[in-house]
Amino acid sequence: MFIKGVNLGNWLVLEKWMSPALFQGTDAEDEYYLPRRLSKEVYEARIRIHRSEYITERDFAQIRALGMNMVRIPVPYFVFGDCPPFLGCTEELDKAFAWAEKYGLQILLDLHTVPGSQNGFDNGGISGVCKWAQQPENVEFALSVLTRLAERYGKRSGLYGIQILNEPNTEASWEIFNVTERYRAVDPGMAEGSAPISFGFLKEFYREAYGRLREVLPEEKAVVFHDGFDIYQWKDFFETGDLKNVVLDTHQYLMMAEMDGCEQTVEGYVTYIHEHYEKAVEEVSRYVPVICGEWCLFNSLGCGHDTKGGQSVLNGVEGTSEESLSAVQKKEIYQAVCDAQLSAWRKGNGYFYWNYKLLTDTVNEPGWIGWDAWDLGRCAANGWFTEEGGK
Repeated sequence: MFIKGVNLGNWLVLEKWMSPALFQGTDAEDEYYLPRRLSKEVYEARIRIHRSEYITERDFAQIRALGMNMVRIPVPYFVFGDCPPFLGCTEELDKAFAWAEKYGLQILLDLHTVPGSQNGFDNGGISGVCKWAQQPENVEFALSVLTRLAERYGKRSGLYGIQILNEPNTEASWEIFNVTERYRAVDPGMAEGSAPISFGFLKEFYREAYGRLREVLPEEKAVVFHDGFDIYQWKDFFETGDLKNVVLDTHQYLMMAEMDGCEQTVEGYVTYIHEHYEKAVEEVSRYVPVICGEWCLFNSLGCGHDTKGGQSVLNGVEGTSEESLSAVQKKEIYQAVCDAQLSAWRKGNGYFYWNYKLLTDTVNEPGWIGWDAWDLGRCAANGWFTEEGGK
């Protein structure tokens, strides 16, 4: 089956830029500090309301109507409710499986955060801290979460598979993302010693996680590995032949292409996609199924200014106050990069758009012009994204 999917980001794992109102009245920039800046009652009320309203049965019906066959659901390490002050979210996941099975969708469960963080990104739970791999107790805790997810959902017909870990920040990506500057730590003491994850450690962890998952996870359910931002790193890992029903996940964003020097023009984006994304997916797919678990249409050209690699007003990068492109121009830009990217993903086993929705007001809030390209629903409504693209 070729996967045509979308991420349900910012539902169970929060990202401030996607849902600013949740963080209103606080100086919290990430999920770790939100409950530490609100009273217990206010925090829990906000989270419960957000989860009940952000994704509902109607959304699963709409996702199916958009032509999708799968959703990727980021889940936090506190999914089972054993890490106060955070609230567990198995109740929401249980509902998601029932909705998915009703509407003919499958689910990829993605462990998106771990204690101590595997990347230092805001979406890793705590900004500026990347110490999980140095903490054996937290590594073991992540393994236990994966095992419990497999035990709870492994036999559900709606489960496609389990992704071991989202976006570990490795030697290949540490300097590019410049974590200590781009994602400033609130507590320098907590961040001290933060460092990239070595591929040696990551491969050992992946093998251990795979072994534990396979003890309880039926073989027809996939185990998914993120590439640590180096898709070419994994040939030998998968060539051993002892890993059954495994998939390699790569995340490719045009903002990362811009950080790599891609020219901010339609021609520049399309050329980069063909020369980098398409080539990589086609080559690596020879020895392991490849999916693009995160991508979107967002780019600086569509925003009307250089976003410095996808940085926003939250990072201190001023956006434009009014559109510099006509609706026709924007449609031409986004359709071109959509077609090129879909063509690249078709060299592999599928994709998941990031994201299904966001609650940022890109019309009335200054500085957010162009950020609607992260929202699949808005992209489809504007005619920027069509699943027939890339053919």
